[in-house]
Amino acid sequence: MASPPDPRPRRRRSGAVVSRQERIAGPLFVSPFFLVFAAFGLFPVVFTLWVSLHDWSLLGDRTWVGLDNYRALVEDDHFWNALTNTLGIFVLATVPQLLMALGLAALLNEKIRARTFWRMGVLLPNITSVAAVGIIFTLLFARDFGLVNWTLGHVGVDPIGWQDHRWSSWLAISIMVDWRWTGYNALIFLAALQAVPRDIYEAAEIDGANAWRQFWSITVPLLRPTILFVVLVSTIGGIQLFTEPLLFNSGANAITGGTTRQFQTLTMYLYEKAFTGLEFGYASTIAWVMFLVIAVVGLVNALLVRRLRSVD
Repeated sequence: MASPPDPRPRRRRSGAVVSRQERIAGPLFVSPFFLVFAAFGLFPVVFTLWVSLHDWSLLGDRTWVGLDNYRALVEDDHFWNALTNTLGIFVLATVPQLLMALGLAALLNEKIRARTFWRMGVLLPNITSVAAVGIIFTLLFARDFGLVNWTLGHVGVDPIGWQDHRWSSWLAISIMVDWRWTGYNALIFLAALQAVPRDIYEAAEIDGANAWRQFWSITVPLLRPTILFVVLVSTIGGIQLFTEPLLFNSGANAITGGTTRQFQTLTMYLYEKAFTGLEFGYASTIAWVMFLVIAVVGLVNALLVRRLRSVD
């Protein structure tokens, strides 16, 4: 004769009783995140992909075109120009920014006077209004009355039309981005430096390693996961760069990024197609290309982090 089922609650291996309510409570507690993500993260991405397969006007007309928007994008010179500008500004801004942020973090990690004051001060550019930053830097890089050209004039350099040429505009916008985000990244590096045991530095100092040797042989290897994270975040921000170049170009048609589109970024071109040309389907295609670029960079970053397990 079979024995009746055990009415007692199921137990874990550790002996703790797990009731049915407890098993349901966990998913319920985390469900708000997934609901919000599905509504404001997953759905817009999927819907944008659907829109990119249509000739979709913001006025309401829509026609299925399949991959025609993607084929047109490959042959679009303005798109490749915007992609070149985006990558160029990203490289000019990100490489010096991360190097300066790492050096600044190492300096703020030392025992200096008013250390708390300087740590708080490096974050001031980041909390400043981006609109104010764009306007001020546009005035600084003005051709005829800007402070930068006035300073360069004292060393014999003729006035530079910073907005008129590709490389000069890239450099000006990169300086603007570096000024705003270097301190923010420095604080991330500083937080990682605080987790490095001081015993390692003391042992290296006993072995005769100077400050420069300690920085490259101890600090940088131990910060590689943090460096990869900052690089990924900076890449996402660099690919989506919009406000700084938009405010740098004064005039009614600022969205084109100059008279010859010399500093128009991908996000600016997307905005132009969506809200100036009313080509919502084509703009969604540009958005998906940007998403794929970010996804590829994220995958590369994940593979690199997996190779750095020995550092953790």
